[in-house]
Amino acid sequence: MTSPSGGSDDGGSAPEPQTLVCARCGATADAPRPTWTCSVEHGVRQYLCDTCSRENLRAIEGRLDSAWW
Repeated sequence: MTSPSGGSDDGGSAPEPQTLVCARCGATADAPRPTWTCSVEHGVRQYLCDTCSRENLRAIEGRLDSAWW
């Protein structure tokens, strides 16, 4: 099928939402949340819920390179 702008419409569906799981407590969220923290450790993306992020803020800051400060 051709779209009004002249491009093709492959009829594909939108990607399914990604369920996020907190790496510490196991809380879940149906979509990325602005209050959650995302970190990449050893090449693996991990998420922390807002509660765990707040409780572990000092440890998170302590791992940042001094260039961030």
